[in-house]
Amino acid sequence: MRYGGSLDWLNFLLADVRGGLGPYVSVFLLTEAHWDQATIGAVLTVSGIIGITLHTPVGALIDTTHRKRALLIAGVVALSICALSIPWAPTVPVVLAADITMAVLGAVFAPTVAAITLGLVGQDRLAARLGRNAAFDRLGNLAIAAIAGAVGTAFSQVAVFYLVPFFAALSVMAILSIPAQAIDHERARGLDHRDLNIDEAHPAGWRVLLSRRPLLVLAATAAMFHFANAPMLALASQKLALSHPGREAALTSAAIVAAQLATIPMALLVARADVLGRKPLLVAACLALPLRGLLFAVADEPAWIIAGQILDGVGGGLFDALLPLMLADIMRGTGRYNASRGFISTVQGIGGSLSQAIAGLAVVHGGYQFAFFGLAAAGLSALMLATLAMPETSRRAE
Repeated sequence: MRYGGSLDWLNFLLADVRGGLGPYVSVFLLTEAHWDQATIGAVLTVSGIIGITLHTPVGALIDTTHRKRALLIAGVVALSICALSIPWAPTVPVVLAADITMAVLGAVFAPTVAAITLGLVGQDRLAARLGRNAAFDRLGNLAIAAIAGAVGTAFSQVAVFYLVPFFAALSVMAILSIPAQAIDHERARGLDHRDLNIDEAHPAGWRVLLSRRPLLVLAATAAMFHFANAPMLALASQKLALSHPGREAALTSAAIVAAQLATIPMALLVARADVLGRKPLLVAACLALPLRGLLFAVADEPAWIIAGQILDGVGGGLFDALLPLMLADIMRGTGRYNASRGFISTVQGIGGSLSQAIAGLAVVHGGYQFAFFGLAAAGLSALMLATLAMPETSRRAE
């Protein structure tokens, strides 16, 4: 497609911009700024809650604006400022403001890129393009993990934060390589006037977010998926650290890399969703969760835990790439495509946040095996919703 190379680079570089900051903030605050864990946790919790509440309004903004390129540019500039402000002034007000900004920007980048993609290629070619987007995003995650690790080891933790403005500048170049006039902004919000099945030429009311049954089922599935998925890697890393002292960093890195590598072929599989159908891929994504929880519950050897992370790549890789595609199907003709993305993000963010606290309590009172069995049960709930309640959303598959 035209501008396909620009989208490839945009997804790759935006992954570098995001990934070059988030994982290192808490480590820097603990080891370099000498914050205590309670303060770090409080700041991250407050910023996370504020970010979750703003996802739907941000989605509505993406729907209405015709300046999507400017929105992305403003976002990477803001993230660069956040990255530089934290090591320069690691005080509670500065870090809290930066964390809130980062949490809000979490609702900007991926949805805006998905909207631009829809505006460029249209509904018929969206599956192939979103799968390719996701694959380049995952490659960017792997690249920044390697680059940040090398830079942090060779120089210092602070040097990692300077990678963000560097990749932000490259991202701006990729954004500007897509002409503004090439983006159909009506199509980008799911309101394609050329679709003969659409009778109305204006956005639907906000009530559509609560009246479309497939959207509500997908939201419930996403909430249970993230409830089951969010704490699994952290708990597995803790389990490995306790049973294999001295190898914590190496084993955790191996688990992360295994999952990220598995997401790439899964993203490319979503590119075939027009042929395979959306629902079978969603069911496969949800099936990986209870299997992974059961494996983590009974396995103690690092090789099995790392192998279980391949299931994380299967589940997360399929789900993350499928979500914008299924929403485009469900919200077609409403003009609320990105608002629905924000709504789903809010719901799944709540699910993921709650599970962290509940999983921690489960470990304290019942041990790691008990916690993993509980997460597997939550994953089974997501699987049942996807299998029994979620319809096939692809018109072509029908």
